[in-house]
Order: sequence, then C-alpha cells, then structure tokens
Amino acid sequence: MALWMQISQQLPHLTNQTLNELYPDTFPIDVRHYLANWIEEQRWEDFDLDNAEQEPLARRLLDQMLELLHEVAFHNPNVVERVKLQHISRNMSVFQTQPMQLVRTVRDILRKERHLLGQPTKALSPFQQIPAQINGTTQPPREASNHDVDALVLKVLDIQTCRQQIHQLQEELNWEKQEAEPMQGTKSNELDATHPDQVTKQNRITQLDYNYQVCAKKRVQLLQEAVCSLEQCQTRLIQRIKSWRWEQLRSTIGLAFDDNLVPLQTWCEQLLGVNSNLRQEVMLVKRDHGSAEHFHQLEENLNRLLQTLIQSSLVVEKQPPQVIKTQSKFSSSVRYLLGEKMAPGKPVVLKAQIITESQARNLGQGVIPTENVGELINSTAILEHNTASKSTCATFRNMSIRKIKRADRKGSESVTEEKFALLFTAEITITGCESPYIVQMISLPVVVIVHGSQENNAMATIIWDCAFSEPNRIPFVVPERVPWSQMCEALSSKFMSEVQTSRGLNGYNLHCLAQKIFDKDISGDFNNMPVSWAQFNKEVLPGRNFTFWQWFEGVIDLTKKCLKAYWSEGLIFGFIGKQHLHVILQNKPSGTFLLRFSDSEIGGITIAYVGPSESGGRKIQNIQPFTKKDLDSAGLGDRIRDISCISHVYPDLPKDEVFKKFYTGKYTRLNMERLVQDERLTHCRSIDVTITDSILVLKVTWFLKKAQWPYNMIKRAATVLL
Repeated sequence: MALWMQISQQLPHLTNQTLNELYPDTFPIDVRHYLANWIEEQRWEDFDLDNAEQEPLARRLLDQMLELLHEVAFHNPNVVERVKLQHISRNMSVFQTQPMQLVRTVRDILRKERHLLGQPTKALSPFQQIPAQINGTTQPPREASNHDVDALVLKVLDIQTCRQQIHQLQEELNWEKQEAEPMQGTKSNELDATHPDQVTKQNRITQLDYNYQVCAKKRVQLLQEAVCSLEQCQTRLIQRIKSWRWEQLRSTIGLAFDDNLVPLQTWCEQLLGVNSNLRQEVMLVKRDHGSAEHFHQLEENLNRLLQTLIQSSLVVEKQPPQVIKTQSKFSSSVRYLLGEKMAPGKPVVLKAQIITESQARNLGQGVIPTENVGELINSTAILEHNTASKSTCATFRNMSIRKIKRADRKGSESVTEEKFALLFTAEITITGCESPYIVQMISLPVVVIVHGSQENNAMATIIWDCAFSEPNRIPFVVPERVPWSQMCEALSSKFMSEVQTSRGLNGYNLHCLAQKIFDKDISGDFNNMPVSWAQFNKEVLPGRNFTFWQWFEGVIDLTKKCLKAYWSEGLIFGFIGKQHLHVILQNKPSGTFLLRFSDSEIGGITIAYVGPSESGGRKIQNIQPFTKKDLDSAGLGDRIRDISCISHVYPDLPKDEVFKKFYTGKYTRLNMERLVQDERLTHCRSIDVTITDSILVLKVTWFLKKAQWPYNMIKRAATVLL
C-alpha cells in the first residue's frame, strides 16, 4: 500500500486529463483506492501476456478482486459508495472473457504510478509559482510543464501497450490461419456453410485481422500525436530556459531571480528520455510496416528535436562580472542540464573565449567566431559531475583578460560603452547518440576596462543594458531612449538591491530625480517622458562636472556603506529638490531639519534646517555635506547630536528620541569642555597621534582658542579626546 499512499498525496497536483489517462473507465480510481493493499501484493510483473497458459491464474485474480469489491461494498456504511462499488464490480465483469487484459491494465497503472514517483518530488509539480512577466507579458504557468510531461509519458506507455497488443494479435492471427488451413477445401478457399467450425474460425480470423488493422492505425496516430506533443512541450521548455536567462539578466538591477536549475534539469532529462523512447518506437514501426514517407518525417522531426534539446541545455549558472578589469582575476561557472546523460569516457572540455558584440550577433546566423579579439587566461575547464547535487558543471576559477582589441568607435562613443561577451563551447556526446554535438552559450554582456576610474561609467552601460533590453533581442541591441516610468523602476530596484533594504524610492524621490535628469520643473503625468542614454550618463548635469548616473551611484554607495539603517527606518528624506524643501519647511519652527542627499557633491548627505536669519526671521539653511570619509570618523547620529541648532527632525520629532539609538557616547560637547579645562592635559607630552577627525579638531580648536591656549595644547586635547 506504500505506493498508493505516495501517489495519493500527489493526486491534487495532477490534472483531470492525467487522472483519466492513468485510471481508465474499465479500472476506476475507486478500485485502486479500496483494494490498494491487495493490488500491490500481487505479482503482476511475473505474467507473460503472450502465454495463454497463464489465463487461469489471471482469472483467479479477477475473481478475488471481484470478491473483495463485494466485501468492501457490503461493509461500507455509505449507501452511495456501496451502490457505486456494486456498479463498478458489475462493469469489471467484462474482464471475464479477457482476464489477461486485466493483468495488462493493472500492470500499466502501477508502472505509470512508479514512473511519476520515480521523479524528484519537485518534478511532480516543478514550476508552481507566480507566472513570470517579461515586459508586461505573462509567461505560461510553470505547472503546465508538469502536465505536459505527464501526458507525454502516458502517450509513450500507450504506444508501447499498443505495440504489444499488435504483436499479440499478429501471433493469434498467425495461429488461427494455421489452424484454418486443414479445414479449407482443396479445390476452393470458399467457406463450407455445412461446417460451422470453419465459419467460426474464419470469422475469428476476420475479427483478428480487423483488430490488427485498427491497432496498427492507432499506433501510427499515437506516434504522430506524441511527436507533436513533444515538440510543443520542448518549445515551452526552451522558452522557460530563455526566461531563466532573462530573469538572471534583470537581477543585475535588483529584480527577483530564482536561480534554482533543478526543475529545468529534470524537465530536460524527461524530454530526452521521451525522445529516446519515441525514436525506438519509430524504428520498430518502420520494421513492422515498412519505411513509409511519414515514418521518415517522424524520424527527422525527432532527430531535429534531439539536436535542439542537446544544444539548448548549456547554461551559464554563475555569470562572470559584467565589468571586468584587465589583468584581474574573475570566475564563472557553466552547467550542462543533460550532464547525467553524457556518454562516459573521454572528459568533456569547455572552452571560453571573449567575443565582440558583432561576433555575438553572428552566432545566431551559425557563424563561429574565428578572430581572436582578446587574450583570455585560464580559459578551459572540465565538465565534472557532482553526485551530491546531481549537477554537471565546469568552473573557471582564475580567468583573466590579458589584453583586449577594441573596435572602431563611432562619434563620441567611449571604451566603457563597448560590450563584449564570453563564449563557452564544448563537444558533447549523449549516451545513445552516435555523433557528438557542438554546444555553445554566451554570457551576459560585459564591459572591459583597464583602469578602476572607468568602472562607474562601465557599470552605467551594464545597468542600461540590463534594465531596458528586450527579451530575445539581437545581441546586444538596446534602445537609445526609454520612458521615465521604466527608468523609475530600474533606479528604485537598483537602489534597494545595492543598499539591501526593503524601502524603495517614493513618489517625492522619483519626482526630484525626474527634475534633475530633465533639468526642469515637472508637473502632471510625466511617466512617458523619454529619457536618453546621453541624459543618463553622457551629458554632465547643469553646473556640475558629473553625470546623473555618477551622482546617483555615489548616493547608493554612501547609503550602502554608512546610512543603511537610517534609510531603512525612514529617517532620511533623501532625494528632494530645493523648491519642494522650502515648501515643506517654510512654516516649521526653528530647529526643524531633514536629511537630504547633496546636489553639489557626489556621495554626500546634508542637513537642511530652519534657522534664524540676519533680519530676525527664519530661513532654510544647509550644512556642508558629510561624505563617507566624514561619516567613517564620526557617525551621522553623533554629528546630529552635537549640532545644537537642530532639535526636531521633520515633521516634529525630537532628535534625541529618534536618533538616540545611533549615539555612541563619543565627542559630546560636555566631554570636550571638561577635557579642555582639565589641567592634566599639560602632562600628556607622551601622547602623539595623527588627528583624523577634522570636525572634532575644529570644535576643540574653538574651545581652546577662546581660552587662548597654545597649539600644542590644542593637539594634546584632541589626542586625548580621540
């Protein structure tokens, strides 16, 4: 009963069509359920279905089954179930004339169940998750693949059963014809109506011949349907592999990506098995019925599908860095989803080479790159199988680009806008296939730099490519302009991903960024306003010496390294234009402040606050921005604590309540006053360290200059304080 307990847990995941094919009308699921223990105890596999001598044993099993059904029905307290079981028992009496058919039916059901449970648990429902979306287009639900494969397996089993039936019918037909020969007259082959046995025998031959023709026709039809279904299922598989690569590309800007390849590997292996079985069935049908044209077509279709599957199963599991500096080490790993099916013997060597954008484009036309555009070190690896993870991978651990050949650039195009890729190639032989296949796969686009100062601009090229390229594009075509709404999604996703925070950019932030990149006040619906690559990272911002991306990336870096907790808790307003800043602070009392990213400096955060004006009124002022260097020496919380002119963070929260958790106890004004007044400072001649905190030095200097202390005493006071 163990088999039924396992399969019954999977019944909710199977479609109605799959259930109907698994449990036919002649043997409904109710029988499998109520007699599960008895069914699994019998030795169905021991039967030789072509041996008529075993029919009495098969009939005894049928009698036992019917008796057990009567007993279950008699003891069932549910009237509806009792009547249903009695009805099923009467219907199953049809097996009385064909007891071996019962054996065949039960055996096939158990085989199908074992086949389903022989797959990994996830393979029974391998793709149950939210449908993927690519540019707003919903992809087919992943659970559809489970039904596709189930249906294919059942079709193959039906074809095999049909072949066995044809074989049995052929043997019976040959036997009946042999038996009928002595009964026929020597002068004529016509039947003698006075001999009923001869008429019965001939009718039997006619019926067997008819059944044979029906089965043969059904066999060919099932083969054609199975090959067509295999092609449809494989098309969906390849589309899913492409979607996986697309999601991997989009993960560069922080979008969610499930990198689990086990379901796809299972799917590939299943389709390879189905293809192998169907090719065998086509060979057998050609042997039995001759080499008709449509059999040749089926064979060609299966060979074409096999080649496509083998060549589509190479995946770059771990991409190389998308910005690669020459003379620097980097790694990558490539996985072959049909690795367990590779022919044993000679190791499979995977080779990597760097190719240009135009060479990547020509790959789609079947043109293999011959020109070497870059010298790649440690560019070979062996495809090795890991029995624990059941994966077959080639890992490149210490690759390096020694030198690169640049293409002729157009106009103002810079070296950081030129895209390359790594091409991985191997010659693979699959078990059961006579000839090896050349398989290839390219990496995501990479930008090759020679100096660290180029990294920021190179990353801008990658961000634009990953955020705005279309699925199934020609490598590596990307639009020159995109709607602002797409830019918003990319900026917010990248910010959240890099900072590792769940708080993204709100409407105020994005409106400020739009005003900055478009260099004008914006109102109304501006989501469809086009943003160009030049506005993103070629043209410098007005009055600045840096581009929009250089400035935005500096904010990301500062927030990631120094401000993550402040940002995640909503203590940093972030991106806000000066006009909006004046609107929200103009009616606030003096001492109200907020934290905003600096407009004038890359990677800076400033404090905007309401303070007194020279005329006795109020005005909004900005403290000089703090950079990463400043915040490394004293955190933002301590700096906010020590600025006396700010008291309440916007809208009206006391700063000591909000930022108290970020105070460290260092550099308090009271401590500095006490230290500079302490006469023991005059005895600290042995202490002499470099003063790194410029803000601290300025404060100590102010106290000591007021007391007219000499410079060496200022230095000693600061030293003790540090």
